[in-house]
Amino acid sequence: MTINKEKNKIEVCYSPALYPYYRNDNAIVVVSDILRATTAICAAFENGVKQLIPVADLDEARALKKRGFLVAAERDGLVLDFADFGNSPFNFSPGQVKGATIAYSTTNGTQAIRMASEARHVAVGAFINLSALASWLISQDADVVILCAGWKNRYNLEDSVFAGALSNALIESGGFYTECDAAVAAMELWELAREDLTGYMEKAAHRHRLKKLGLDDIMEYCNTPDSTRVIPLLKDNFLVEHKDY
Repeated sequence: MTINKEKNKIEVCYSPALYPYYRNDNAIVVVSDILRATTAICAAFENGVKQLIPVADLDEARALKKRGFLVAAERDGLVLDFADFGNSPFNFSPGQVKGATIAYSTTNGTQAIRMASEARHVAVGAFINLSALASWLISQDADVVILCAGWKNRYNLEDSVFAGALSNALIESGGFYTECDAAVAAMELWELAREDLTGYMEKAAHRHRLKKLGLDDIMEYCNTPDSTRVIPLLKDNFLVEHKDY
């Protein structure tokens, strides 16, 4: 592998537990939680939400509820009893979210977003905004760390395949390189999955967790690239939509 040091570097971190080893506060961190948090976040902005407050701790979510905020909150896929709605992208319909500020807490994704908050930028990535996100990253002239939210600090398949898809798009632009084995492996997974993404995701453990709960109606939506051009970014502890693309 020939590395051009004038190019920007891509690394893939497969678990929040590994993030201290990948942390680079000069990089842009892209958080992926395909099933379902980052897909739902993109859907919320596509449908007109004003901003989202990513919440890691349930006590904080309850406190925001008491202050009058709408709350979307789940653990292990299930809506919590104090929440207004859960974590399905289909919950974030225009009628629910347009113009609203919503506190949002999930098992994995929002905690990963908070973990990366000291980075140059934190962007939310999903298959549904893949091309728009790649174009924006190419314009930023910065290293990229793709942080997979995983499952309770464990590896998961769906976030890794997304990391491969995004890494591939960035490298094909000519402005990026990688010497990260995790990124190389993720791109290999993407090559296996790209022709039938929804079919490939039948292998994913979380797909079957959702199926057991009757929550797998979102599979095709989550695995359809480029249904939106929104790019959610973390600004002052709020997720907002980036407008300059």
